[in-house]
Amino acid sequence: MKLTGREKTELFLEGVVTVILLLLLNLSIIVLINQSISTNPGLRDGIFIIKRSIIIGPDHLHLWSWENIFIVLMILFDAAVVYWRLIRRYHQMQLRHIISELHYIANGHLNHRIPFKLKGNTQSVVESINALVDSVIQSMDEERAIESSKDELITNVSHDLRTPLTSILGYLGLIRDKQYHSQEDLLKYADIAYLKAKQMKSLVDNLFEYTKVKQTGTPLSISKIDLNQMMEQLVASFELEADKSGLAISAQETDQPMYIEADAEKLGRVFNNLISNAIKYGKGGHHIYLSCATGQPGEVVIHVANDGPEIPKKSLNQIFERFYRVESSRNKDTGGSGLGLAIAQSIIDLHGGYINVSSDQGLTTFAIHLPAKHGDQLKNPIQKAIAQ
Repeated sequence: MKLTGREKTELFLEGVVTVILLLLLNLSIIVLINQSISTNPGLRDGIFIIKRSIIIGPDHLHLWSWENIFIVLMILFDAAVVYWRLIRRYHQMQLRHIISELHYIANGHLNHRIPFKLKGNTQSVVESINALVDSVIQSMDEERAIESSKDELITNVSHDLRTPLTSILGYLGLIRDKQYHSQEDLLKYADIAYLKAKQMKSLVDNLFEYTKVKQTGTPLSISKIDLNQMMEQLVASFELEADKSGLAISAQETDQPMYIEADAEKLGRVFNNLISNAIKYGKGGHHIYLSCATGQPGEVVIHVANDGPEIPKKSLNQIFERFYRVESSRNKDTGGSGLGLAIAQSIIDLHGGYINVSSDQGLTTFAIHLPAKHGDQLKNPIQKAIAQ
């Protein structure tokens, strides 16, 4: 920390005044002692005897003047006092600078940090203040992000609900005003309104599921799951639906049983979303592959892959964002809400794992990394690399 010219002058005057006061004090003490000695013969004789009894060095030197010894001691004492006073005043100046920096930050300059380096406990105070400001800024940014996220959520939900709701009101209005020419038209209008209402219900259900699993305190019903058996059940459940879309779904069994501790119902929701997406968006492909293997110690990796169209590179980093769709037209064709992958990621997060996606012309693969034992936490190596 650099002192200003005024502070240097203040420090210099502090030292000068202290030295003058100490010299006056020393002189007063010497005068009082000399007067006491001159008026007290017994004290004078006692001092003489003490001086003669003290021998210094091999040459047997004697102390001839008590004043010289006293002056040396007083100089050492004075130097200590001056040093203490100057250090004390210097620390007060440091504190004044810190308070000035705090006022500057408090006036809205939140990107500013206390720049100077100090020694001792004062530096710990400076580092704590800077860390506190960083924490406040981070909290403010998170709060803004939450508010922005809420606004975005409301906007997206309003948009996605308004479209089918407009259709429902339009066709119901035609029915109410009897603007149909035949019974077939009536049934057609009612059927369209019904399908749009189902689409709205699907969106609301997905939205409810997303908000529920997004909460960190969401309870999990943990049980021991046989992954081989679970994949067989998934194949059986989606085999007919996949066949209708010209896809063959299969699971690769492991050489030995593989178990994890997880919420079977919520984990099933993850695979339902992934496999459903593979069926909906895997047009042009022929296969859906399920497999599982051990990863790092205590880690299980489950893959859901399909040989459908490649996901564009620009979409890979956004694919797990809520309401994000690789193709906006897919919402009209499939009724997708854009929440399925966001729900899947939130459920995996609840289990202490993470999910990644890769895509090329051969395969699009979702890799789910889960801890084998409930309560363990896995760290995404991509996020770890970013943090470093």
